[in-house]
Amino acid sequence: MTKLNFIEVCAGAGGMSTGFVDAGFSPVLLNDFDRICCETLRNNHPNVEVNHGCMKDINFSQYKDRVDVFVGGVPCQSFSQAGKRKGIDDPRGTLIYSFIDIVKEVCPKFFVIENVEGLQSHNKGKTLKDIISTLTGIGKYKISYKVLNANDYDVPQNRKRLFIVGNLGEYDFEFPKVSENKPVLKDVLSDCPESDGIKYSELKESLFEKIPPGGCWVNLPEEDQKSYMGKSYNSGGGKRGILKRLDMNKPSLTILTSPSQKQTERCHPIYNRPLQVLESSRIQTFPDSYKFAGSRNQIYKQIGNAVPVKLAYHLAITIKKHLQ
Repeated sequence: MTKLNFIEVCAGAGGMSTGFVDAGFSPVLLNDFDRICCETLRNNHPNVEVNHGCMKDINFSQYKDRVDVFVGGVPCQSFSQAGKRKGIDDPRGTLIYSFIDIVKEVCPKFFVIENVEGLQSHNKGKTLKDIISTLTGIGKYKISYKVLNANDYDVPQNRKRLFIVGNLGEYDFEFPKVSENKPVLKDVLSDCPESDGIKYSELKESLFEKIPPGGCWVNLPEEDQKSYMGKSYNSGGGKRGILKRLDMNKPSLTILTSPSQKQTERCHPIYNRPLQVLESSRIQTFPDSYKFAGSRNQIYKQIGNAVPVKLAYHLAITIKKHLQ
């Protein structure tokens, strides 16, 4: 049997593509606009064509009717709940429509769009409805979409992402079944070797010494709370991401592009420091052998933006069963 193949645009550091490769797919082309991400892709997929640039500038005509799965982690900042929610008015938002034009040209058997969970609620749901309507308008694909939590698919992290899947044919795509395995941080951190990483200030280290696993700033003595929080102390609201320490016996909170942000702290469950590079990579289920290019901060960013490898693997295995 001929090996199934895929193309990925906006591939980032390659979490999705690595999951597809692990599931037995062969990459034909990997693309990203970020030069450092492309270096990372070349490091880990040395025999694959890696295109650095905008996907709109690639000649896809040569791939028509020759691709099993066309994948795109289409830029999602414009749909993010944490951003300004400009949506399709933001130029990055329009790339999703460029993706659709490429699907029309290439006519893959399957396509996958990965995006933030917030796309569901953007503009009261109208943005997603418009995208689904446009995809349906191609006329060849049955469209399905679902938010998947990575912890349901062998990833020691609560991380929700929206996946839109289109397949040629009349049947509904069935998303992967939830795994019985629900890994927690001790499964990947207890034996993790030391690696590069940033450190906290002496002040922050001293504060984290007083915070138990799973705790945050509310666990500090009141005088420390007032001193550290300043005016925010009396402003109300949860703010439970501030001075947040993770818990070995629970999944990680979503890994972010920076390991130390005041509002969204991710302190190691045991040590008074942020997660190191290899720890973050393991939580995203990259293999230890994965070679990230760039500076320490660029590596943290690549890891934080990635699709967890094992989540991508489960999705790819399910698509593979449909194709076979």
